[in-house]
Amino acid sequence: MSTLFYEPSTRTRLSFESAMSRLGGTVLSTESAGEYSSAAKGETLEDTVRTVEGYADCIVIRHFQEGSAKRAASVASIPILNAGDGPGQHPTQALLDLYTIQREIGRLESIKVGMIGDLANGRTVRSLCMLLSMYNDIQIYFVAPDVVRMRDDVKNYLTARGVRWTEVSDLREVTADADVLYQTRIQRERFQNPDDYAAARGKYIIDRDLMRILKPTAVVMHPLPRVDEITTDVDSDPRAAYFRQARNGLYVRMALLKLCLADGYQPDIAL
Repeated sequence: MSTLFYEPSTRTRLSFESAMSRLGGTVLSTESAGEYSSAAKGETLEDTVRTVEGYADCIVIRHFQEGSAKRAASVASIPILNAGDGPGQHPTQALLDLYTIQREIGRLESIKVGMIGDLANGRTVRSLCMLLSMYNDIQIYFVAPDVVRMRDDVKNYLTARGVRWTEVSDLREVTADADVLYQTRIQRERFQNPDDYAAARGKYIIDRDLMRILKPTAVVMHPLPRVDEITTDVDSDPRAAYFRQARNGLYVRMALLKLCLADGYQPDIAL
């Protein structure tokens, strides 16, 4: 397995590499590929993929441009796994999020999910919305500062599939009703205007006071890393599932790699 990461990563890259090692494979790793690969010399993403596929059986790619994984897959003859394409999608994170919800609350239907934070740029919530649309009786609450509200493409996608969603400004109202609170970081690196970042940061924070109105059966999730949007005194609460969530990424990515590398796998199947 080759990892081509053009953006920073801890959990995604290390869990993929650990997954491959535990399956008995080996890893060719490139971190900060934009700086330390031939991309720094002007090589295109397509040429890099065509080269690297000669050394590996699958490629895991993270890139700062939306649609980059699709570009890579269009020229590759081996499986491409999308580890995040800018503000676009993060499908393997969404799969581990579904697995976490199933393990934590025991079902994937008839649930209410509050998605909080940077929803415009948060590829994890975008992918999770699309997977949740496959299940029955889903209610999604979008809680975000005005400058980073969920984009229309996802809202239209949910509407077309009969998923109920609503935009809410009061996090406490959502907390009392939700089965899952999915917090995300306000992503400073996605903002071109510092004033917009300053206006968005710190507006919605999960702390011990908020946890007092969360249902005993509900959970708090976060794709990590966090900055200050979940206070550390929440970590000891049994409903704080985000570190368990991160660990689940290992198991899900082991399963995905086993699928990709199994005999008879068709590389044109998108993951």
